[in-house]
Amino acid sequence: MVIHLVLAASIIFPVRIRSCVPKMTTATRQEVLGLYRKIFRLARRWHAASGQMEDTIREKQYIINEARILFQKNKNLTDSELIKQCIDECTARIEIGLHYQIPYPRPIHLPPTALSPLQSRGFQNQEKLRKLSRPLYLKSHDEIL
Repeated sequence: MVIHLVLAASIIFPVRIRSCVPKMTTATRQEVLGLYRKIFRLARRWHAASGQMEDTIREKQYIINEARILFQKNKNLTDSELIKQCIDECTARIEIGLHYQIPYPRPIHLPPTALSPLQSRGFQNQEKLRKLSRPLYLKSHDEIL
């Protein structure tokens, strides 16, 4: 607890301020910092699939910038469920990047009528189904753009 002195009507009262916001657990903090270090090690070892040095430099810079932006954006999260979602998204993006040898989020392609026929009642819920069908690794990418 932190004790602050407040001046009110010429009288000094000690006020105790409690943090209402839960802190990140030590295990979660270590996991997040481990992912951050893993991303920077990955950027250091990254080679573009094209073999071009310019592409490699550009992709390394993209990985570093993307990590910094997303980690800075999410550094004040306190909800454990949101933190878990961000950790899952980060892990998914690392695995997809390593598997496909592309640092960028892998886009999805859904034709407009892929989820339900035009004449069905389900067509009205098309937008909701599209949002639900978006992969986990694209959520933060859409927020940054």
